Amino acid sequence: MNGARATSPVLVLNADFRPLNYFPLSLCSWQEAVKAVFLDRVNVVSEYDHAIRSPSLEMRQPSVISLKQYVKLSRRPAFTRFNVFLRDQFACQYCGFDFPTQDLTFDHVVPRSRGGRTEWTNVVAACSPCNLRKANKMAKDVGMQILRRPDQPSNHQLQRVGRKFPPNYLHESWRDFLYWDSELEAI
Repeated sequence: MNGARATSPVLVLNADFRPLNYFPLSLCSWQEAVKAVFLDRVNVVSEYDHAIRSPSLEMRQPSVISLKQYVKLSRRPAFTRFNVFLRDQFACQYCGFDFPTQDLTFDHVVPRSRGGRTEWTNVVAACSPCNLRKANKMAKDVGMQILRRPDQPSNHQLQRVGRKFPPNYLHESWRDFLYWDSELEAI
């Protein structure tokens, strides 16, 4: 097995042929995919051009697999720093500029020192300069304005936002499954 093949990820689709996640994209290693094939848990939908070989077997490496059993997704996403950034589309909710994940912080709209809670409806993505400027005050007290009131998103809303941020690697065999439910543009 050469290095390029060993790192070829496999797209995992639910039984309805939609990815389990868009961001981060639902991927697994080729080893996990082959194991799932032999355990009869998945169907191979598409394959890479290269083969996987063992002493007794040769098969083309899966590039897309679909689960045989539909996995119902939770309607409520986990409250994590990353999901807050995803909900806010990786933009500071005070200045409006986009930032890479490592350059974002989260800010309590109502500061914890004033009784604010760490929950979906009180936390927003913020850049460090805006977060430092606001500190433990209300935004209006320091001449700032929040661009969008925070809310608790559904998994569907996060998936929709996630489709706007494609991963660094997209194999051509995946494209039909990643954006098939996106609205088409008139040409």
